[in-house]
Amino acid sequence: MRRRRFIALAGMLAASPFSALAQESRKFRIGVLIHVGAESWRLVRSSLQDLGYVEGRNVSYEVRDSGARQPALAAMAADLVRLKVDLIITFQTPAAQAASEATTVIPIVMASVGDPVATGLVKSLAQPGGNITGFSGLTDLLGAKILDLVREIRPGAARVAVLANSADSFTPGFVRQIRDATGRVGMQAQVALVRGETEYDALFSEWSRAGVAAVILQPSLPRARAIDLAIRHRLPVAGPSVPIAEAGALFAYGANVRDQMTRTAVYVDRILKGEKPSNLPVQQPVVFELVINLRTARAIGLAVPNAVLARADRVIE
Repeated sequence: MRRRRFIALAGMLAASPFSALAQESRKFRIGVLIHVGAESWRLVRSSLQDLGYVEGRNVSYEVRDSGARQPALAAMAADLVRLKVDLIITFQTPAAQAASEATTVIPIVMASVGDPVATGLVKSLAQPGGNITGFSGLTDLLGAKILDLVREIRPGAARVAVLANSADSFTPGFVRQIRDATGRVGMQAQVALVRGETEYDALFSEWSRAGVAAVILQPSLPRARAIDLAIRHRLPVAGPSVPIAEAGALFAYGANVRDQMTRTAVYVDRILKGEKPSNLPVQQPVVFELVINLRTARAIGLAVPNAVLARADRVIE
């Protein structure tokens, strides 16, 4: 009789709020692997705090930032796996690729990746399979939209330069988008595949002499040096990632970063509470924004048409 009463009491406790509280009191260890996108990680961290993840109380973060040094990512991903983190958040396709190669067990939530199907990160958007899910930051429409804006800002533009990351598995898709868009509007795309910023100086000098209308920067490449050189050569830089404009590019048109990072935090929360990444579809952007940096426009001596400014979601003065 006493045994039956003990078992019944144990069952009641397991189903009680006290049991739920015990589960919530677990301290999670989250790995963060950044290629480019420290500003996006700050937004995810803030959103996780809003969801109840308080650093030092019920969560700790192991942050690894390659600083756009792609060769460093493999060792950083391996380190996070060695630490047995509960989940890994990645920023940009190279980081997601490194994490996926390091583990097939630990859940991975991707933020700001290119085409995860074409790069082999997931089987499909609807059914990613395996241990990876998350958010794609790009769509096929972005290349055409950016070129339309270039032509509005620089009427008569005939040629753009594309600064592309030779080591990023998404680069073929990124370049194809730009080439397809330039072909439709009768422009030319001069593509430079680079591994890092040491190659920037010669390219910007060449593009300045050739009179390209703008330089389109792939988000997984280092930004600061490209923007410095663009201002020196009075060349507009644009890209499909809003942080590029915040860093000093002339404009960016892309996914609303705050919206994407908030939704990334929600996926992290759902997985930590027991859902499987394979059951959570990879999502594409639903909210886009145009950000124009007028400070940069003044620095390169370029007047942005009022019609473009009127459509901007944000103007950096």
